[in-house]
Amino acid sequence: MNKAELVAVVAERLSITKVDAERTLDGFLDVICETLGEGEKVVISGFGTFEVRDRVARVGRNPRTGEDINIPGQKSPAFKAGKGMKDAVK
Repeated sequence: MNKAELVAVVAERLSITKVDAERTLDGFLDVICETLGEGEKVVISGFGTFEVRDRVARVGRNPRTGEDINIPGQKSPAFKAGKGMKDAVK
């Protein structure tokens, strides 16, 4: 399912326009991105947790030359599914 399909389903289930559904979805995603950017978690009970994880620096290998390269550490967004989502997928 892509974003347009998700917007259409949400609009239909909530009996709202697609424009309103898309605006709501965009707002939801913006809030999650802003919160993660501030280094905080977003916990949605029964759904899951969005958080920022630190990836450590490491040494990689250039596949063309075989040369070692340093890959710097970075922060990366992560999602951990909650019990409700895990049960729905089973």
